[in-house]
Amino acid sequence: MSILLFGVSHRSAPVSVLEQLSIDESDQIKIVDRVLQSPLVTEAMVLSTCNRVEIYAVVEAFHGGLSVIGQVLSEHSGMSMSDLTKHAYVRYSEAAVEHLFAVASGLDSAVIGEQQVLGQVRRSYAAAEANRTVGRILHELAQRALSVGKRVHSETAIDAAGASVVSVAVGIAERTLGGLAGKTAAVVGAGAMGALSSAHLSRAGIGRIHVLNRSLARARRLTAKIRESGVQAEALALGSLADALADADVVVSCTGALTPVVSLADVHHALAGARRDEAAKPLVICDLGMPRDVDPAVAGLPGVWVIDVDRVQREPSAHAAAADVDAARHIVAAEVAAYLVGQRMAEVTPTVTALRQRAAEVVEAELLRLDNRLPGLDTAHREEVARTVRRVVDKLLHAPTVRIKQLAGAPGGDSYAEALRELFELDQTAIDSVAAVATTGELPMFSSEFDPSARARGGSRSPESAAE
Repeated sequence: MSILLFGVSHRSAPVSVLEQLSIDESDQIKIVDRVLQSPLVTEAMVLSTCNRVEIYAVVEAFHGGLSVIGQVLSEHSGMSMSDLTKHAYVRYSEAAVEHLFAVASGLDSAVIGEQQVLGQVRRSYAAAEANRTVGRILHELAQRALSVGKRVHSETAIDAAGASVVSVAVGIAERTLGGLAGKTAAVVGAGAMGALSSAHLSRAGIGRIHVLNRSLARARRLTAKIRESGVQAEALALGSLADALADADVVVSCTGALTPVVSLADVHHALAGARRDEAAKPLVICDLGMPRDVDPAVAGLPGVWVIDVDRVQREPSAHAAAADVDAARHIVAAEVAAYLVGQRMAEVTPTVTALRQRAAEVVEAELLRLDNRLPGLDTAHREEVARTVRRVVDKLLHAPTVRIKQLAGAPGGDSYAEALRELFELDQTAIDSVAAVATTGELPMFSSEFDPSARARGGSRSPESAAE
């Protein structure tokens, strides 16, 4: 089984295509469930952000898994398979691992080095784990990706400027308006992006912030935090949007709604109503939602500037220094290599454990045969013979089992495990059962070596230690 990635991002598709593919939290569960209905897919996780939609899956076969995922996304988006594949990218096995590590590190973001994507990866993994759609492979991959992302941000200066989609957009708005000091802002959406937007606006010296959200209670919680920073803030229901627009100099919208929240009529009201005495007063709207929060027609209105994700990507401040990017890429490459070595070694461990288990069964069988032939053998002598036989077997197996784990870490190392299975006629069922121990923690019932009662007495080793 291998990891397959099917994705569409800001690098491969325009905003309009990303809008069609956008997946909210409730849809993520449905899509993963549909993907997992195929016997070709055993694990799946969706990563959906403002500028990417990616499905990571563990598949039995590349082409079959690709077809399943593509068809599900095609039906979800309403796009034909041919239109979808024009904008999609596919990564398989090692390339899929490298891509997720790069994403978690901020190397594939619209704003290179931004940290928000690390939290988005964490939330996507947590959701998949809560819905039990990830197993050992994606669990280990996601955990390693999060670790790599943290390492990149701690060991390089890739995010030294604290850049994010929000900070870049606010920076453009600040230049457009000649500064934000003393001005009024409207933040539409009180989630994580809304909180981040409020923080950046506060640092830019904004005088007052209106927070609008479908849940007024959530808007009030955010306004309480804003006031603690010394900025005036007011919580409003989403129905008050038109009035808030009329009062605002800058608007940041990031709701994640499936249809535009800021309509052409709302902006018309703001321009023709309360703002009529301020004809020269510009209105800057930062549309950071995916799908878009702002009706595209708004961008054509006089006196209105709309800043979207595409505009953010063209901003010089969205690009990290080349040296920091190179340093981050070196870290990602090293982590990918280490991860793959670990995976290859983990794949051979069940075979090594099954060999030791087989040896233990042979020893027990021979000791039983000795008991039948020499029924008068006293207990002390029998235990000494048993210890001697076990020591001989352990010493004979130690060097080859350690060496095969080392060799398994190299490319093509799985051939050594296959050779071991052939040479010792190991039963694949036994190997699979041992592998299940690592995945589920359940102990196989066919071997005394892993007898739960012996384990409780401290008299047996775990499958991992047995393979050393």
